[in-house]
Formats: sequence, structure tokens, C-alpha cells
Amino acid sequence: MNDSDHRLFTLIDKLAHLRIAVWGDIILDEYVYGATRRVSREAPVLILSYQSREYSLGGAGNALLNLRALGVEAVPICVVGRDATGQAVAGVLKKHGIAVDGLIAAPAYPTPLKTRFLAGEENTKKQQVLRIDTEGRVPDTAALKAALTRALRRAAKTCDALIISDYHYRTVKADVFAEILPAFGAADRPVALDSRFRLLSFPGVTVATPNEPEVEDALKVRIDDDPRALGDAGRALLRKLRAPALLITRGSKGMALFRKSKPPLHLPIFGSTDIVDVTGAGDTVISVFTAALACGAESEDAARLANFAGGIVVMKKGTATVSPLELKQAVIAGH
Repeated sequence: MNDSDHRLFTLIDKLAHLRIAVWGDIILDEYVYGATRRVSREAPVLILSYQSREYSLGGAGNALLNLRALGVEAVPICVVGRDATGQAVAGVLKKHGIAVDGLIAAPAYPTPLKTRFLAGEENTKKQQVLRIDTEGRVPDTAALKAALTRALRRAAKTCDALIISDYHYRTVKADVFAEILPAFGAADRPVALDSRFRLLSFPGVTVATPNEPEVEDALKVRIDDDPRALGDAGRALLRKLRAPALLITRGSKGMALFRKSKPPLHLPIFGSTDIVDVTGAGDTVISVFTAALACGAESEDAARLANFAGGIVVMKKGTATVSPLELKQAVIAGH
């Protein structure tokens, strides 16, 4: 084992000593499974015979589950509604050993729910035939902002890092971010950003981990397979965010790490390029990258570890997590 791999092994062993907060939009993923029986006489649609139902978490919830799978104590700073969906979210968190006292209830807010119907014959692989999204916006009230601010100030004192998971449901408020960011800076706690549509709204973070389409949308550019365009975009975004580091995920093309006054570091995807499912892979990447930074890692080692994690999780179906053992096996395989 070389020095670099030894550093990664040491980082992996330190993960279980961390406490990391996740501030963002928590989503309940519901999977309803059924067997296809026949076509309805009422309309040209399939009739499904109900078999089972499963729940998982998306958005900030998936980042929390990824941290927990690494052995990290995950702390949610999330908003849910006073509804059955919010109760189901709390149930999933408790099942994974994540405390739910960081959930803030907003009476008028419908907890985001994505219901997927999967169908197939009895002994065949189920395929998604329909998805229904139940969505709303987190209220922009003074009381809710005050609750978020209090929770984030506690996190700056008691947690080793903060992950911002912004899926546009507005749990993450730009004015609250501006107010609490200095507290994390004063405590020397990394703040990592994953924002689907508001990447430029949170300058001053330690690192952002957008995918390539999110970079293109934020800067109104096209990257495609042009290395020069990628380099220009990475440097421009790093400058606009005023961040020490930027990690751009590129699917089957791997990742690109940008840092101030250093050339970009291009990391090819770990494992096969025949990807099974990219759903939630960004949550895995930011979780591992942030945890490594919280352990004191340099951004290059953090990116390498996150790249291993991303390569593992895209070979799994649906939103998935990575264990410390899987990470160690990947480091060995990638030597």
C-alpha cells in the first residue's frame, strides 16, 4: 500500500468519530410494487395488483443516510409538514439510528413525496410505470427562519461540518445562510454545497459539488466534451463562489477538482462506465467528500475518496449508500 492509499484508509477509519449536520430539503421516496394483470376496460391502462410498499429518503435525507452508512453521526436540519409523509420521514430516520429532534414542523407545508409505481409479472423485474410528485414550498416566515438559525448556530458549535442540500423546496434560505456562515468559518467547520438550481446563491462555502449540467445552467455555457470549456467553467464558478475548492461530477467521465492557484485534477470514474443508476449519486459524493474534509483531509484526497464512493454507488439500483468496508475495498482495487 502506497502513502496515498494509507492516507485514505486512515480517513475511512476516522469517519465514525464525526458529527455532521445536513441542512436542506428532505424528500420521502415511496415505491409501490404491483403485478400486472390486464388492461382496464375503462381506459387503455394497466391494472396493477398491489403487492407491497417501501420507503426511502431523497434529497437531504439521502445525504443523511449516506453519512450514517459511513458511521457518521448525522444531524438533520430539515423541515417537514404535520402530515403522514412527515411522520414516515421520521420513521425512516429512526430506523437508521438518526435522531429526529432536528426536524422542524411547518403546519402549512406538504412534506415532499415522490411516489413511484413499479409493475411486472410475478417473476419478472419490476419496471417504473408512473411517478406522482406531491410538492410545496417551505414557508418564508420569521418564526421558521429563527428556528433554522438557532439549529444552525448549534450545529456550528457541536458538529464537525455542514452539508447544504438544496433541492429548491426552500428549506435553505439565502438570508439565513448569510447570517450563519460566519459561525462555521469562525469554528473552522467545512460547509459543502449541493444546489440544483441556485448554485450561485451561496457564495463563501468551502466546496460545492455540482454536476456538469448544473454548472452549465448556472453559468449559461456549454461544456460537452471540450476540456477548455470545462476548465474555463470550473475556474469561473470557483471565482464566483469564492470557494477554496470545487468538485464537478461528470457521470461516466469521472470528476474534475478545481482549487485556487492549482491546475484542475481530473479523476476518471472508478469501476465500470456501464452505469446502472445515477440516482442520488451526488448525495454520496458530497457526503464522503465533506466527511473527509472534516477529518482534516486535503481536497485532493477527499476527491479521490468521493470518486471511489461515486463509482460504487452508481452500480447500485436507486438511491444507495456506501459502507466503510466497500470504500476500503475500492481503494485496494483502484491501486
